[in-house]
Amino acid sequence: MPGHDIIVIGASSGGIEALTEVAARLPEDIPAALFVVVHVAPRSVSVLPQILNRAGPLTAAHARDNEKIKSGRIYVAPPDYHMLVANGAVRLVRGPKENNTRPAIDPTFRTAARNYGARAVGVILSGALDDGAAGLRAIKARGGVAVVQDPDDALFPDMPQNALAAAAVDHVVSKAEIAPLLDRLAREPVSAKDGNVTEELQKETAIEGMNMKASDDDKPGQPSVYGCPDCGGVLWEIQDGEVLRFRCRVGHAYSSEGLLSEQTEGLDTALWTAYRALQENAALARRLAERAKSSAQKKLIIDRFEERAQNAAEQAETIKKLLLSGKLSEPVDKIEDRE
Repeated sequence: MPGHDIIVIGASSGGIEALTEVAARLPEDIPAALFVVVHVAPRSVSVLPQILNRAGPLTAAHARDNEKIKSGRIYVAPPDYHMLVANGAVRLVRGPKENNTRPAIDPTFRTAARNYGARAVGVILSGALDDGAAGLRAIKARGGVAVVQDPDDALFPDMPQNALAAAAVDHVVSKAEIAPLLDRLAREPVSAKDGNVTEELQKETAIEGMNMKASDDDKPGQPSVYGCPDCGGVLWEIQDGEVLRFRCRVGHAYSSEGLLSEQTEGLDTALWTAYRALQENAALARRLAERAKSSAQKKLIIDRFEERAQNAAEQAETIKKLLLSGKLSEPVDKIEDRE
């Protein structure tokens, strides 16, 4: 009987430190394959495999599409590709971004859950927002094991905290305790039965594997009133237990916090655009007023241009104060504390 031999690990801000410690403490003969996803910029040069190779005895490398899965290896998601854990092999796809990132943690976790059931172990390390929480919930639903770094031990506790809120986590441990725990789980025979592959899990993993269909009947959830920040399409609401998520027609996906963050970023961009437009409008109106004065036009025309310049300048100043206040991106708990 196999052990928990498929281990998926997700991290973001502050996660490299934790990953290095885990890699340093893993034994060379661990009977499991490990799949690591860290948020990286699409065109960045990722040196994470080199870092993990120097840290511990296991061989780490960027995964290659259709590469056969072997125990004792660390497969790292390369920049700008989702890493999917298929039956016996790794798949790399440039599918729709999730929470505006690629690679994202949830696609790796969900495909491991679908294809390996109770054999899968999901590990959430330090990071911001809540990528990985839905994927960890999928692993638990299929009978797998959920491990979360203790938020008090994480440099950025948001991802661990959100994972704890989303899933019935089995182990909450410090980064120093993760490797011994994973080694023990890998050697223990799997006793839990695989949970059902739900229709929602089938749909979402099909979308992540770029096997989606065009029909609305094949989309998860119900249409919402929100637009996708990536493409402008309608977002479908997915009620996953207590967790609310969103996915659009072409597959872009967001957690609730991820969508709120992207909308805030979009609002910030829109306000800077409005500020620039009002500044330009005020400057043009002032110039037209000066030209009207020099050509001895009627005072009514001059006053109209000057009034428009003043109104635009005042509106621009109002937007500027809002932008510089930082209130658009202020955490909700800070706003509530102030109130």
